[in-house]
Amino acid sequence: MISSLAISALPTRSELVAVLASTLLIGLAASPAATADEGSFNDRGNILIADQYNNRVIEIDRDTHKIVWQFGSGSDKPGSNSVVGTNDAERVGTFTLISGTGIPSSPVTAPLPGCSDPANGCPDNRVFIVNRRGHIVWQYGQDGGVSGSGFNQLNAPVHALFLSEFPNHPGFHVMITDQANERVIVVNAKHQIVWQYGTTGVADIGPNLLNNPNSAELLENGHVLIADENNNRVIEVTADKNIVATFTNKGTVSGAAFASRLSNGNTLITDSNNNRIVEVDAADSTVWEYLTRHGCRQQPGAASDAGGAPEEWSYLDQRPVQQPRHRGDARQRDRLPAGSAERAGFRLRFAQWTL
Repeated sequence: MISSLAISALPTRSELVAVLASTLLIGLAASPAATADEGSFNDRGNILIADQYNNRVIEIDRDTHKIVWQFGSGSDKPGSNSVVGTNDAERVGTFTLISGTGIPSSPVTAPLPGCSDPANGCPDNRVFIVNRRGHIVWQYGQDGGVSGSGFNQLNAPVHALFLSEFPNHPGFHVMITDQANERVIVVNAKHQIVWQYGTTGVADIGPNLLNNPNSAELLENGHVLIADENNNRVIEVTADKNIVATFTNKGTVSGAAFASRLSNGNTLITDSNNNRIVEVDAADSTVWEYLTRHGCRQQPGAASDAGGAPEEWSYLDQRPVQQPRHRGDARQRDRLPAGSAERAGFRLRFAQWTL
């Protein structure tokens, strides 16, 4: 059984993290990237949040709302103690995997928050792992916001997962959804791409083609589930790159922003342009759905009003939780702009959430 979590036949996740630490911390220079925690770091029930436009990742105590750990100085320049436009984060043992997506250009009259240069945007283009002290112990993507598709280069990475193994490739890997390069890649500790789905730089539909992929996850059967956002589909592909299932909810999905396989075998899809979350079965039929704005469903290809569109949905403690997208700069008390969160093994990604 293969997954992005620990596997019973393999070393435990904590053992893998220990190996990662011992191999990657050698010769590491200290940098004060993370705030000192106060004994609450990584406590069960804490929530890890990718606070996108505040250019940081924070871990909060669920009950007190207190920040117990933070990475990111808030700078819009990527560096050893900063991340820009972080779109995703996950906790791996005591390490944190962070996707530095960057903040795209925007009209000067209506700039996106978190970026001091709206005309050109504020890139990051890194996926990296930090330890409890905030030291970067592994990184894929070049420093300085460099974008590209060559060795150790990314272009708007929006999602990443730590893998304990990948089919035919044992050991530590990271799966990266490299959105602007139109690909999902799996890289090893030596920065080698061992698997790729999507033709680099080609946005299209068909076998080995993607159009603005927004998430990917490794399934227990060794297949990869990909949210192919602008192709309005979710596909399940084998390690040999064969599409074995396509989910469009009978052709109604418009903007597949995220997808995840549930424990019951169904697939949960964020249908962002239709302002809904939909669960489909193996036959692509609706099992359950939730609309964030009634009467706003669109056909594939229609222009989107993103004001109420969800970015991502998951189950939290077996209870459905939904967070609509919000484009504004909401930094009031107990409110956070776009990003992602994780709690007790259940992942959700959101744009604005009252904690």
